[in-house]
Amino acid sequence: MINEQSIKQYIKNLFGVKTEHVNIKKLGEGVQGAGFLVEVQTPEGPRSYVIKGLFPDGLEHDYPADRAGVFLLDLDEFKNLPKHVKAIDVLAELEDGSIKSIGGGKEYYLLMERAEGRHYFHDLAAFAGKERLDDTDRAKIKAMTAYLSEIHSVKKESRHLYWRKIRDTIGHGECLMGVFDTYPDGILSYEEIADIEKKCVDWRMKLKPKVNRLCRIHGDFHPGNIWFKEEGQGARGKGGVIDFILLDRSRGPWGEAADDITALTINYIFFSINNYGDVRGAYLEALKLFYDDYIIKTGDTELPEIVAPFYAFRGAVVANPVFYPDVTQENRRKIFNFVHGVLDDESFKVEKVNEYLK
Repeated sequence: MINEQSIKQYIKNLFGVKTEHVNIKKLGEGVQGAGFLVEVQTPEGPRSYVIKGLFPDGLEHDYPADRAGVFLLDLDEFKNLPKHVKAIDVLAELEDGSIKSIGGGKEYYLLMERAEGRHYFHDLAAFAGKERLDDTDRAKIKAMTAYLSEIHSVKKESRHLYWRKIRDTIGHGECLMGVFDTYPDGILSYEEIADIEKKCVDWRMKLKPKVNRLCRIHGDFHPGNIWFKEEGQGARGKGGVIDFILLDRSRGPWGEAADDITALTINYIFFSINNYGDVRGAYLEALKLFYDDYIIKTGDTELPEIVAPFYAFRGAVVANPVFYPDVTQENRRKIFNFVHGVLDDESFKVEKVNEYLK
């Protein structure tokens, strides 16, 4: 489970001792992981340490970042509890097998490439002045459905990861329950929040048998993370298709296709409500086109039977006065009605979208 040679080299670098003076043996394992005893002869005498590793399947340890997060918290907090053993460092094994320290940071940052273009919120705002989509609007929607159909075609067998996605959508601090916890008092009663959350838990049980749907996802496919390239930036990609670049993939690479679909399509509903009080015109056309084209490309006719709890999460986001303070209380109420309407229906129906608002 651990790379003994690299661990020995790390110990040598730490204490300035020869690797033959380092002995490693397994202590045992439990439900979450395994422990290894490291015995080292230092100039000050013999010392003993324990290295712990976590198993990667289940218990939200599925991704390397999950396991790193557990150990970084351990490093910060072991020392703060009386009588607790002290954590020395957090070690990372690199692609080449070498070991380096990542412990001791006060904060962590991500360095990435710069995206160029215009995010899709610009297009959504422009829909307000249109009765119908134009050719470019339709081309962009088809570019997005083509992209999603391609990434969602990559499947993986893991009930742990599928169940985690459904569980995270409801209970993760960045998802439904966490978003509700950011609401100021008086926006939505605790009773109604609990009602929505309970309905989503019931949906979780409905979706748990659907583990064969696990696929590669973006995880936060909303308009701010979709930047369409403009002329001079390679606006047309392979085959002349309108091209875009994505930001901020979130919450793991595997999940449910409905997560990406609802992250985007809630915005056709949200923007139309804010402009008209219901879903109409270019927004309604875009919603229909997106579903029709995606289902044609993927054959995923089951999708409308899956989306409800994901719309509940995304509805809670766009109705949140902390994120969108300019939304009127009347329109915010319509979004909550939409959430209830979709959760109470057996299958999402685009043609009923305005009925859900009531």
